[in-house]
Amino acid sequence: MEDMVKTWQGRRVFLTGHTGFKGSWLALWLSRLGAQIRGYSLDPCTEPNMFSLASVGTVLDDVRGDIRDYDKLEVSMTQFAPEVIFHLAAQPIVRRSYADPVGTYATNVMGTVHLMEAIRKTPSVRAVICVTTDKCYQNQAWIWPYRESDPLGGYDPYASSKACAEIVSAAYRSSFFPIERVHEHHVAVATARAGNVIGGGDWSEDRLIPDLVRGFGSGQPVLIRRPNAIRPWQHVLDPLHGYLTLAEKLLAQSARFGSCYNFGPGDEDIWPVERIATKLVHMWGNGASWVRDSVPSVHEDHILRLDASKARAELGWQPKLKIETALEWTTAWYQAWKLGENMAEFTRKQIEEYQARFSR
Repeated sequence: MEDMVKTWQGRRVFLTGHTGFKGSWLALWLSRLGAQIRGYSLDPCTEPNMFSLASVGTVLDDVRGDIRDYDKLEVSMTQFAPEVIFHLAAQPIVRRSYADPVGTYATNVMGTVHLMEAIRKTPSVRAVICVTTDKCYQNQAWIWPYRESDPLGGYDPYASSKACAEIVSAAYRSSFFPIERVHEHHVAVATARAGNVIGGGDWSEDRLIPDLVRGFGSGQPVLIRRPNAIRPWQHVLDPLHGYLTLAEKLLAQSARFGSCYNFGPGDEDIWPVERIATKLVHMWGNGASWVRDSVPSVHEDHILRLDASKARAELGWQPKLKIETALEWTTAWYQAWKLGENMAEFTRKQIEEYQARFSR
């Protein structure tokens, strides 16, 4: 913990997507570590939302802007002169990508291009973490977990757009920030691929935990689209810890870690949707229940598993929360919100408890 504070104290960080679920958690954690943060994002896309409930706007310089607006992005970044970039801004919903493929590609692909171009105009930048997804791989529907060396792909617009974001990041690293010339440009670029992230404060559409939480209050069984789908579940703080660790490595030894990394749970935490839903029903109580949705849905991959051995071996990272604990923390967060507790303080305590596990 002391080493983390030493790394981030006073560090200038530019965070895209700071009004989203993961961005809000990351902003609060960075603030607690003493970083100076400028966030660049659209308004929160749901009501309620984590950004407002946890008072994230009080811990950073809150800039509202579209990642597709290159001119505004460049001005915001160059004026702030950050050392570290975390790029989380994205259109992250599979079904929405079918409804708006043009907007999805514009945000996820050209948004990444815009970010990289702005970095080229910002000489203060030293470390860049572009966050993509486990869905960036060409899905083979096999039982083996995907490794960073496996082919990129994507059946749907969302998945393929994030594979494209990976290719864009790699191309800029090769063309403008090559590892062998880091002593000249001083920029190290890495990408991070995480699994299905859960935690308090997520109200996104078409995500399992938010759908369940919304549905539990209705008194009716919650409809689940694909109960047999298998996903690598993890609490939001686990991949965020991975992003922070990767950024620290880039800052300390720069070029060596300029690569792509999976951040996923162990095999024991790769569960089918129905098992997650049933577990959360038992934790929630009060008559909560779910049933299978019989209405046909868009294509989604049946099974996804990540091999995070590279992050374990090279970064010393490993997940701290088992899935049962992650579900307990998630349930506790939403129930505290329903009781009207101070969610900024509640979130801070969960971050502190997570950090306390580093020394155990």
